Amino acid sequence: MYGPDITFLGVRRCDLTNVDTYAGADVVIVGAPFDGGTSYRAGARFGPMAMRVDALRDLIVLDAGDVEMYSGDAVRSIAALEQAVAAVAAQGAIPIVLGGDHTIALPDATGVARHLGFGRVSLVHFDAHADTGESAFGSLYGHGQPMRRLIESGAVRGDRFLQIGLRGYWPEPPTLEWMAGQRMRSYEMTEIVARGLDACLDEAFAIAVDDCDGVFLSIDVDVVDPGMAPGTGTPEPGGLTARQLLDAVRRCAYELPVVGVDVVEVAPPYDHADITALLGNRVVLEVLSAIARRRGDVPWDPRQPLLDGR
Repeated sequence: MYGPDITFLGVRRCDLTNVDTYAGADVVIVGAPFDGGTSYRAGARFGPMAMRVDALRDLIVLDAGDVEMYSGDAVRSIAALEQAVAAVAAQGAIPIVLGGDHTIALPDATGVARHLGFGRVSLVHFDAHADTGESAFGSLYGHGQPMRRLIESGAVRGDRFLQIGLRGYWPEPPTLEWMAGQRMRSYEMTEIVARGLDACLDEAFAIAVDDCDGVFLSIDVDVVDPGMAPGTGTPEPGGLTARQLLDAVRRCAYELPVVGVDVVEVAPPYDHADITALLGNRVVLEVLSAIARRRGDVPWDPRQPLLDGR
């Protein structure tokens, strides 16, 4: 581990090399400071510390610090993170991984699948980009390829892969054909605008829980319009609002059996007034709050305000 000795919201530190320090935890925060897979603007390796701004009453939440990762060695970094996530999942805790670029979705979801079973975890993916490329710059590993690698490995089934917020002028036709062949379901921004975000989420949720034992939630902050999330490596105009993302994430964590989460592509060098880092932090808070509510006894519609302020 390295970096300043701060934790998410000041929760207690645990040590990934010592199972006794996180046995019994509900959630373990893991930092993945890796941006060796970026194709445009680097800087997401500073994201984990930026999102640990500053307790939690209903969940036991620990922070394991950052996994040691090397931007110049993607294979070694991916292996280290997968091992860490798998260790957390094996203890029955929900790993929440702070990225880092979206390369880390491959080891994150794979680590959870090693515990629950390959093909038993569906994936709900918020992003401007599909991240289903074959390769980039001669490498199979980067932030544009993790979703293809997950499907090819069998860790996640293509027909249980839900993508929300896609837009822009990529991928190219051959990649779109590959995605269709895997029976992936992509909700582009044009469809979300036409049908409404809630209607799209209702449909996605029904698919995600069909014949799967858990849902991995992968959130790229560039799903949000760069006017509200400027601190990211590959900004794409025309995305969700910050409010829409927070509402959607809250619904996911309350209505779905979430077994793992990552929040990626927060790049502080391009942020203004910590806007994007604070959004990433709040995404994690929404996840934690909704998981706590899901485990509680009080019925709650996540689309309605909490009148008691909790």
